[in-house]
Amino acid sequence: MPTFDPPPGQAEGLEPAGPVPAKKKMKLIVAATGILAIVAGAALAVPLAIGTQSSTPEPVQTASSAAATATATASKVLPPAPAVSYYDQAGPPAGSPLEQVEPLKVDVSKDQMGTSLNKGLTGISLEATDLADPDLSSSNASMVKLLKEADQPVLRFGGNAVDRRFFWTSSGEALPSTYRGDAAHAARAVGPADLTRLNTLLEAADAKVSLTVDLGHFNPARAADMAKNASQIFGDRLLSITVGNEPNGFVTNDVRTDGYSIEKYVSELKAYAAAIYAVAPNVPISGPGAYDQKWWQPFIDADIPQKKILSFHNYPLYSCDGGDPKGSPTMANLMSRLMHDRAADYQQAALKAGQTAGLETWLPETGIAACPGSNETSRTHASALWTADYALNAAQLGITRIGFHSSLLTCKGGPPMSAICSGGKYPEGDGQMSGRANFFGISMVAELSAGKFLKLDSSGGGLTFSYALQNEDGSTSVVLVNENNPEKAAQTEVTLNLPGQALTGTMSQLAGPSYAAEDKTVIDGAKSEPVPLAERATVPGFTYGSETQKFSLTAGTVTVLNFTY
Repeated sequence: MPTFDPPPGQAEGLEPAGPVPAKKKMKLIVAATGILAIVAGAALAVPLAIGTQSSTPEPVQTASSAAATATATASKVLPPAPAVSYYDQAGPPAGSPLEQVEPLKVDVSKDQMGTSLNKGLTGISLEATDLADPDLSSSNASMVKLLKEADQPVLRFGGNAVDRRFFWTSSGEALPSTYRGDAAHAARAVGPADLTRLNTLLEAADAKVSLTVDLGHFNPARAADMAKNASQIFGDRLLSITVGNEPNGFVTNDVRTDGYSIEKYVSELKAYAAAIYAVAPNVPISGPGAYDQKWWQPFIDADIPQKKILSFHNYPLYSCDGGDPKGSPTMANLMSRLMHDRAADYQQAALKAGQTAGLETWLPETGIAACPGSNETSRTHASALWTADYALNAAQLGITRIGFHSSLLTCKGGPPMSAICSGGKYPEGDGQMSGRANFFGISMVAELSAGKFLKLDSSGGGLTFSYALQNEDGSTSVVLVNENNPEKAAQTEVTLNLPGQALTGTMSQLAGPSYAAEDKTVIDGAKSEPVPLAERATVPGFTYGSETQKFSLTAGTVTVLNFTY
């Protein structure tokens, strides 16, 4: 994982926040009251006025007229279309000529893919030492608000700190002198009182937690004591415990200098698991929390009773020194189909290993780049587009939990890739937490209803990725992640074929003026979570009662559409 430690003497800053855009105005369009009845499948043999019965005597039926009558009987006569307000999306960029985008055609099937989007998919990953931060409390209204906008997220605590600078004690021991940090990455002791304070935040925000115990300093008994206290304090909100963070990097990162190996890890994992099982047998163990594929199977094969989850870490843009040009943290790489495909390939490999063993598969620590400090992708609107697509595609493949690695440090001077950050003076700030562009990408996905992914066929659309869900109430959600350049690309003409006659079609949209724009990403025209589903405006160009919908979408957007039948 990337340590969120900037190079010595370096503190990357942020531009001051700009003014918050006002909510978009909605245009009221009243539907004509004389709308004709819409019939599914085929036209009625005898046209009927809306809300009336035909007084014409039934003719003697031939074979062909019998078929027509059967079709008419099965058809649905719709009531008049209601008055609606159309969504007023951001327009295409000014200037001409704009780059034309090939029209997008999406055919949504009634058939399910076999995977689901569950509440709590997208969460926030933090350093284990953040457990000692007093800002993680129900008394911090800004933190409660953020987690509510992430809609039942998991807070995962681990990171590089857990095996280096994190000391658990339930008896008030002093922090050992060998545990060292710096002003921005302090070594900290954590105890039961910190977990109790955190639990107030989890309850206020309806969030859950996943913990990592220190493997860098081999001490199964201390880890078991932490697991016991955590189980008692968090109860069902504690989803898992991981033994160590990225043990595959222990040697290269000087965490362990005793010739650490996969075999050594498995031996120590068993010792930790046995100690934890003795005091907290119902707490699942996840692992190995590694970014090296070779470590997955040894964890899967380890004989431990509470092994439930295969977890792996992934930062698709990992080439910090430019050794792999296609893996370097550049805007061109971020906004590319290759980025999407390479991430999916790695996730599928983990899923195959986990599913074969009957384990749930998590991606508890991830982000765009494994590189410290700032780069072309940091804090940008493009990061919001990528985050939404990355999470949706992972869920569609079968991953059930994702944690975007973040920090509680300040927006100015703190880690640029963090999804959340604090106001105030570097490093710790004032605890007034806010979300960056990538957090808005998380929020767009988090606000989707739980549902089953539907099969679909899509073509055209340039750099656009499409997803569809069947919701529990029978409605269909369609998400279109339009990664075409918002500064250059014309609007994309979309033809969407649905699995039924749509009676309503609403819209919510994340938008921004350019890939590189910082602090300019908005959802429904404001820096907040999406407008509640019941209050959303109608898709421009919506055709009442039709299976086919045609509309235009601005580039650089994530659009969530919901249709009822």
